[in-house]
Amino acid sequence: MRKSVLRAPLLALGCAVVALAQAGSPPVKVGIIHIQNAIIQTKDGQKAAADIDTRFGPRQKEAERKQSEVQALEAQYRSGVNTMSEEAKQKLAREIELKRKLLQRHIDDARADLEQEQQRVLNELGQKMMVVIDKYAADHGYALILDVSTQASGVLYASNTIDITRDIVDLYDKSSGLPAPAAPAAEPAKKTP
Repeated sequence: MRKSVLRAPLLALGCAVVALAQAGSPPVKVGIIHIQNAIIQTKDGQKAAADIDTRFGPRQKEAERKQSEVQALEAQYRSGVNTMSEEAKQKLAREIELKRKLLQRHIDDARADLEQEQQRVLNELGQKMMVVIDKYAADHGYALILDVSTQASGVLYASNTIDITRDIVDLYDKSSGLPAPAAPAAEPAKKTP
């Protein structure tokens, strides 16, 4: 249902563009953009990604630590299954199940928080990006710019010559005034004996 709702306006817009072109009007300038890639490639996008990694890194490490605990308990259970009393096996099995549930809850919560933060950042940067795209389209005479970031865009083919993603990233970065993010420090060369 949603795909047809999205495709109908695109089809109508495409027909209008073709009709204008056939009516002897000057050529209609059309461009495409990979908006998600553009947002990620901007200095703001790179800074936001680094901030998210910094904020959510400890939660990832905590999940790894909890996973290790579960694996250690599972190994203990497997190694003692023939020597432990039935009561000890049941107690250990309950502890493993509880830790698995806590681990899964931790992972689910972290994933939900991460997705929410990523969406917030994409919305915020997307709004800024739209201002840049509007200005670029007006300054360069574009009648239509299509986002081809997803397969659901309805665009089946577009020439790379009309891709304005890099131009938009450059213009966005110029307008944001942020310096480029620092490159990660190179690891020291390992000495071979």
